[in-house]
Amino acid sequence: MYLFYTPQIVGTADEIGKTYSLDEEESGHCVRVLRYTRGDEILLTNGQGMTYTAVITNPHPKHCEFEVRTAEKQSKHHSNYIHIAIAPTKNVERIEWFVEKCTEIGVDEITPLLCRFSERKQLRIDRLQKIILSAAKQSLTPYLPKLNEMTDCTEFIRRTEEETRFIAHCYKEDKRDLRNEIKPGKSVVVMIGPEGDFSEQEIAEALQHHFVPVSLGESRLRTETAGIVACHICNLFSE
Repeated sequence: MYLFYTPQIVGTADEIGKTYSLDEEESGHCVRVLRYTRGDEILLTNGQGMTYTAVITNPHPKHCEFEVRTAEKQSKHHSNYIHIAIAPTKNVERIEWFVEKCTEIGVDEITPLLCRFSERKQLRIDRLQKIILSAAKQSLTPYLPKLNEMTDCTEFIRRTEEETRFIAHCYKEDKRDLRNEIKPGKSVVVMIGPEGDFSEQEIAEALQHHFVPVSLGESRLRTETAGIVACHICNLFSE
């Protein structure tokens, strides 16, 4: 079954029996592309963990109306709050791929970082939001991750509030294995640097603010691959 996004529904059982409509883009996909019609059942999410089953009452291609029949709160597959802060790659398609895959795997928050050695200093957040939405619907994920604006690396380090904080870099120094550091039920943030890595000053700043240097394995990973690996480890070891 295809999952539709309907942010206007924010309640639970109180929504049962009420009529709403999909926005123009979702309506067009539902009616024109998938050819749903009156009486067909559809599955919806508000992106905040709620899923709804509904029946189409008016299959209009610009404002498809439906009546909510059931409402259910879905649990997350991971117990941690997972936040990946990553410097966007020079090739924008790679960071878009990262955002897509982390949404499918399960991530709660993504922050693009502007670092000293960053090769990409601008990012279209609106395009990434569309990629997140598409990935969530494709993977039937009822939780949409929070996507932040590009943030200066030092500013991000100083304002971080997660309980457990990690920074993954390629410098030769003692680093812990991230797989051994994830504690279920804790909020966690992992910082991933740009293709030129973090500067020594950025790493020193992170250590002063209780970030723990970690390794993601023996191989030297591309930025976007490192982000996905970190996200997967946080998911796997938080269950």
